[in-house]
Amino acid sequence: MRPRTILILLVLIAAGVLLWTLTRFKSQPLEVQFGHATIATIHSSVVTNGKVEPLESAVAKAERSGPVAKILIQRGQNVAAGAALVELDSSEAHAQLASAQAKIAEARAQLDLLAHGGRSTDLAEISAGIDRARLDLSNAQKDYDRLERLEQKQAATRAEVDAAKQRVDAARLQIESFEKRRAALVSAPDRAAAEARLNDAEAAAKLAQVQIDQSVVRAPIEGTVYQFDIKPGAYLTAGDTVASIGRLNRVRVNVWVDEPDLGRVAKGMPVVITWVAMPGRHWDGEVDRMPTEIVPLGTRQVGEVVCVIRNPDRDLLPGTNVDVEIRSQTVENAATVPKEAVRTEHGQPGVYLLRGDRIEWRRVELGVSNTTRIQIIAGLASGDAVALFSEKPLHDGMQVKPVFPDNNGA
Repeated sequence: MRPRTILILLVLIAAGVLLWTLTRFKSQPLEVQFGHATIATIHSSVVTNGKVEPLESAVAKAERSGPVAKILIQRGQNVAAGAALVELDSSEAHAQLASAQAKIAEARAQLDLLAHGGRSTDLAEISAGIDRARLDLSNAQKDYDRLERLEQKQAATRAEVDAAKQRVDAARLQIESFEKRRAALVSAPDRAAAEARLNDAEAAAKLAQVQIDQSVVRAPIEGTVYQFDIKPGAYLTAGDTVASIGRLNRVRVNVWVDEPDLGRVAKGMPVVITWVAMPGRHWDGEVDRMPTEIVPLGTRQVGEVVCVIRNPDRDLLPGTNVDVEIRSQTVENAATVPKEAVRTEHGQPGVYLLRGDRIEWRRVELGVSNTTRIQIIAGLASGDAVALFSEKPLHDGMQVKPVFPDNNGA
């Protein structure tokens, strides 16, 4: 047999195999994925995202400048109002306080001395001098009186009387001199100067004590430290933020809701919060405040809805970006199907229901829906299998090969 004839025969055989394969493939039913109608609680939700903020918070600030000497807290710690958070270096203030206290003691001792008339040694010397002068005066006065009587009897001369009188005057002058010395020990200027020194020392002590007190930064309120980044040795300037503290048993979540969805949201509606950092966890709360205006956000028109969320473990921290589900309507024991199973044909919603190895068009009445499922008010029963989205067109009575992604076949 010629080679050309052999080649033609091979081509004809290949074409026959291909035709047989295509015919067999066309006769196979189309594979279609199916889901099931199930009875469940379904929430009609507005899904968005939001940011956590404390309902009540306060900022602890440094009252004076200085390097950080001690750190007494850490982020996430619960603190009482007035609790010490950090301590600044206060060694210089303590030295100034000790110096001022020494000056106070010295000034008070000086005032006490002045209050008692001066130094005891000076007072004793003056008192002894006055006593001697008074004794001399007494003796001189007696001699003077005696000599005057004798002069009257011409038993003493006038010169002797005058000499006695001079001794009396001298004693009196000496007493006056001692009295002036005693008065000079406690002069008004001395007391004023001592009081001024005391006032200056007390003012210096008060200032040093204020600086010492301001060296400790304290919590303004009771709560959880949710922001704290200070390191030992850091230098703080008066007014610098040290820590942010909030009461976190309940938090506020601010969410942006698109204008068309705002009509589905009302105050008091339940809210569920999830956070990707803690999979499997959720936090519950309610819508607390509706927006007062619509504002642009990129290409969207949105309103800010404020939700209050319960946070008993205080692990939902301010600044966290979270996913938010506002449940506008809840239906218990609802028949639901995946949203992709619902189609619209001839202006009517319906599904393709599996009957044996064929599908049947079934018109349904729809209820509430969420992001994945939709309520079927009428037209299906629990357990019914319905066709999911298919790129190939489906029609009533079509033979199919059902595939169940959920692998339960129920």
